[in-house]
This record gives sequence, structure tokens and C-alpha cells, in this order.
Amino acid sequence: MIRLSTGAALGVAVAAAVATPLSAASAAPTAAPNQAPAATAQAGADQDRTALGLSSDEKLVVRNAVTDPDGTKHVRYDRTYKGLRVVGGDLVVEKAKSGSVRDVRWNGNGKVAVASTSPSVSETSAESSGAKRAGYAPKKNDGELVVWAGSGSPRLAWDVVTEGVKADQTPSRLHTLVDARSGAVLTSWDEVVNGTGNSMYSGTVTLNSTLSGSTYQLKDSVGNYTTDLNGATSGTGTQFTDADDVWGNGSTTSRQTAGVDAQYGAEKTFAYYKNVLGRNGIWNTGVGARSRVHYGNAYNNAFWDGTQMTYGDGAGNAKPLTSIDVAAHEMSHGVTENTAGLAYSGDAGGLNEATSDIFGTAVEFYANSSADPGDYLIGEKININGNGTPLRYMDKPSKDGASQDCWTTNTKNLDPHYSSGPLNHWFFLASEGSGARTVNGVAYNSPTCDGSTVTGAGRSNVEKVWYRTLSTKLTSSSNYAAARNGAIASAKELFGATSATCTAVEKAFTAIAVPAGTETCGGTTPPPTGGNLLQNPGFESGAVSWTGTSGPITNNTGRAARTGSWKAWLGGNGATTTETIQQSVTIPSTVTAATLSFYLSSDTAESGSTAYDTMKVQVVDGATTTTLATYSNVGTNATYTQKSFNVTAYKGKTISVKFLMNEDSSLQTSFVVDDTALATS
Repeated sequence: MIRLSTGAALGVAVAAAVATPLSAASAAPTAAPNQAPAATAQAGADQDRTALGLSSDEKLVVRNAVTDPDGTKHVRYDRTYKGLRVVGGDLVVEKAKSGSVRDVRWNGNGKVAVASTSPSVSETSAESSGAKRAGYAPKKNDGELVVWAGSGSPRLAWDVVTEGVKADQTPSRLHTLVDARSGAVLTSWDEVVNGTGNSMYSGTVTLNSTLSGSTYQLKDSVGNYTTDLNGATSGTGTQFTDADDVWGNGSTTSRQTAGVDAQYGAEKTFAYYKNVLGRNGIWNTGVGARSRVHYGNAYNNAFWDGTQMTYGDGAGNAKPLTSIDVAAHEMSHGVTENTAGLAYSGDAGGLNEATSDIFGTAVEFYANSSADPGDYLIGEKININGNGTPLRYMDKPSKDGASQDCWTTNTKNLDPHYSSGPLNHWFFLASEGSGARTVNGVAYNSPTCDGSTVTGAGRSNVEKVWYRTLSTKLTSSSNYAAARNGAIASAKELFGATSATCTAVEKAFTAIAVPAGTETCGGTTPPPTGGNLLQNPGFESGAVSWTGTSGPITNNTGRAARTGSWKAWLGGNGATTTETIQQSVTIPSTVTAATLSFYLSSDTAESGSTAYDTMKVQVVDGATTTTLATYSNVGTNATYTQKSFNVTAYKGKTISVKFLMNEDSSLQTSFVVDDTALATS
């Protein structure tokens, strides 16, 4: 369907309203009925920053917080660096009921530090690049100095927002990120994306209107309301009212018809999120939303609190879009923006678009209308193609002629409407299974990319798994690999590692060709046993349990991990740098032996026999620091090799295991540490 504005999304309908969290017995994660959890989480932001080993230059700002029935909290943070907003610096911290950090999911490589916050490229120059990228005369063109951390190395950048109207008279609010040092355009995206349609579906529906005096208003008790802009493209519009509470006539000859569509879509979508997922409206704040409807000569527009989406064929044949799956699709973009914030490009763009297809489908089933039964076809009622075919097919996405059935390394290069195909396919397989079947009178035949057979676990369960993944696991640049890991983890948390739902979720991802990651239905890579005292020894939970400088613990692919995706990459900067990671551990007095070990890989751009760059392995015992070994640019070895040290002398003590790296002013040396252990016997 069509992607909308950052922070909100719309079709012909929008919604947000007060929701009551599900009971503790519910499988779905819960959220509190207002912003209190986020406010509480913000109070612990500095503590979390310290626990994650982030520098004082960085500040964590809570975007939202989700609390599970067992007290586990999932706090989603955005970041600033030296006062600058970080674009793509988001992360999700999982905290135990006690408040201790258990896990973290970083966006990108997790690093946000830049060498300087002083731009070489002027704001005016960056704004010119944004205007050129837009290709229209800007009505507004403003730049903001930010840090870009969504991909690659963090860079100082200008976020230029260019607003105007395209040649086809559709609106635009284009973001262009311009490197503030080189002037190169890093990435761009438009908040407003437009689609066309030439047909309308309408039926008899029940609306929760409000009686005001002797006149009915198209407004429900929780504050969702719809106004008519009467041909304008801005302003608040006029509240739709009616004398007999019978709204519209099912065609565009009545201006109320589009209002009916907007209000009905809002109410049903809100009810689904409230009653099924326990979400407190689109923004999770309990605040109602306004839909504004506009009829024009060439286009019909629907507005949601200042954002816009346009439908029409440009020739005066536009009709309002009314089907429930399309309305719910558009509103669900707002949910995505207020949870994972998935970018509308790369793999993340496909995940974003498919998420709206998934929940648009879920709401259609939930509405249970005899005029529009639930199905796995997207936009089948609106006839957007003009030949009676749906916009997209979830059982076999390639039937639309452009979408992918299977994930490939090229998926990220497709338009999000087509890169959504693999996740849509996953949703059908995990819900219904592979092969031929009929649901609500519609025949499907879903293949698998590897020839395997998938048994579905039921749509209701899979909806909950994906919502939990969206709200607690994904970040703004997440890819299909992250979606697989996140969904399997969510299925285990909700239904158990041996459940049919977990099995279906995992097999469906394999069936769409997403490679296996660290999560399996048998569990993640098991925590070390045999007396290993170190927590998060393979760094697979990010910086959890380790402290020190920000950045060394990373899943950046510039250096390979020995196992999993994460490691501690110290050095590699080619500039004067000191980096440390350390962990406090108590060695019981009863042990007979204690051995510290880790695997080390190193490489360098230095030459000669002088040790310019070093990494020390140390034990800190109170005020005494003992260096167990020093490695340098001399004699590097890019093959992981295990290093072991006898630390039995420290039994009965609480010590810190520390890795200290010092790099000189030029030519990098990388020291990569993985699979640490402090084993006892």
C-alpha cells in the first residue's frame, strides 16, 4: 500500500484511543494506558547509559516502553550526541523487573561518535542539495545538524527537510541527509508517498457517533473524529454532522461517504489494537485523532493531523479509498513509526510495508464483515488495478508481477512495496502453512523457496508474535535477518521454545530463504557452562554486563566474530585512541582452579618491529592492576587463537577482567576479542 509521514500515517482513516492493557494471563505483551511507563523509563536513562558503556557525550531519550506481565521492560531509546539528534542511533534495552539490563538490540553498528561536530559544509549548501534532490520549487527548505548512524560509520550530517508540491500536484516532504564534511548525499526519503485508485468499496456499517444537542457528530467517545475540508488542503475542516445519524449513501455523490470510511476504519483499527494487542491507540498515548477529508478535481485526499495521502488518477476520476484492510494498513504505518521506526528504504522499508499489510489483514479478519470477509489479499475491494485483481497477494507475492516470494541479497534494493513480499509470504506460511488451501472461500497455494513443508500455527498467534517483534526487538534499520531473530525470540517468549508457534515462525523464515541466525526454537546459543563466571561472554547481547568506552562491543561486519555476530573490536581507528572493556566477577574461594581465556584475532596497517599500538589483558584487584599479557601491532595474527591465563591466585576475591587498548596517531591496528571465559573447577 502507501507509506505516509514520519510519526503518523493515514489512508482515508486514522485512529487513536484509550486502551485497556490485556490481563497478565494474555500471551500478548502489554503496555500501560498512558505515558507513565516512558516517563519512568526516562528516569533510569543515565543508569542504562552507564550499564551499556556509553560515553557521557551521549544521552538516551525514551521513545516508548513496553512492560511484560512478568515485569520485564523493553525500553526503546533514541540518542543525542553532544546535543545533536542522532538519526539511526536507536536501540532497545531489555530490563529485568529489578531494573538490571539483560539484553540490548542496537540499530546499525551501535556507534554514534564522530570526530567533530563542526561542519565543513554550510547549511545553505546542504539545503541547495536537498532542493535539487526534490526537483520542485520548495515552499520550505530547512536543515538541521545531526549525526547519521543508520548505516556504515557515524557521520556528521545535515538533515534537510524540503516541502512542496510535485509536478503531479501531490505533496512532498523530502528528507535529504547531506554529509556535513564532504557534501555528499548519504540517503533520502520522502515522508509522503502517493498512490492512485479508481474504485470504491462501501457497505452498511455501525459507527459510534456522538449526539451534541439535536445534531449527531462523526465523533466517537474516545475522541476520534472526522472533518470535511470542503476542497481545501489545509486547516481544521468542518466537523461532519447529521440530523438522523444515517451517514453517506455509499457513493461520492454524498460528501459524508468518505467520512464514514474514515471513521469506520479508525474505530475498527483502534478496537483491534486495543482488544487483541493491548496497544493504547496508534501512538500508545490514549489520545484520539482527527481525520480530514478533501475532494478535489483530480485527487481526493485524506489528511491526518497535518500529514497527507493522495488517491486519484489525475483526471478527475478519483474516488475515496474505503476498504478496511487499506485503512488499517495506513494507520498501522503510524504504529510502526511509534515503535521500531523502520526506515522506508532497504530491508527495513520492506519490513515496514509488510507490517502494515500484516495488520491490515489482521484488522480485516477482526472486523468480520460479511461484505468484506477476512482474506490474505491486500486491497482486493478497491480495484486499484482496474481489472478486479488485488494490489498484493500474501500467499504468493510474486503474483502481482513485481514482489518477491523469497528473500535475496537484492531485496534491499527494491521499492518497499515489493521488498515487502518475503515477509508477507512468511506471515501466510506461519499462519496457514504451505501448499493449497481455502480460507473464507478464497483459494490459496503458497510455495516455499526451499521445497519444504510448513504447518501453520494460526493467524492469531502469528499476529501477536509479529507485534511483539515490532515493539520490542526491531530498530530503525533492521533487516530480514534481524526480523527472523526477533520473531523467533518473540515466539519463545510468548509461547515457548518447543511450541508449534515457534516452530512455524522459524520454519516459515527458512521457507522464504532468510538464513538462520543466533535464535532457534531450541534456544539461543546456550550460556556458557562448566563454571564460566563471565556474563555475556560472547558479546551476543551487546554491551550488557561489560562496561568501558562506547563502541568496541559491536556487530559491525568490518571484522568477523569468531561465533555469532558480536565481538569486542578494540582499535582499528587509525587515530590516537584509548578503549577499554571490563567486567567485575567474583571467584569463589572454594574453587581449586580458575582460568581466564579468550580468542584473539588481530591485524595492522603498521610495519616494522616497533609496538605503536597495544592491547593489554589485565586483572584489577582493588587498587592493584596486573597485566597478564600485552599484544601489539608486531606479530599480529588474523586467525582467531585462544589465549589462556591461570588466575587461581584471585580465588575468594572480586576482580575486574579488563582489556585495555591504546592506539597511536596513525595507521590502524585491530584487536578483536571473542568467546571469553573465566572457567573454574
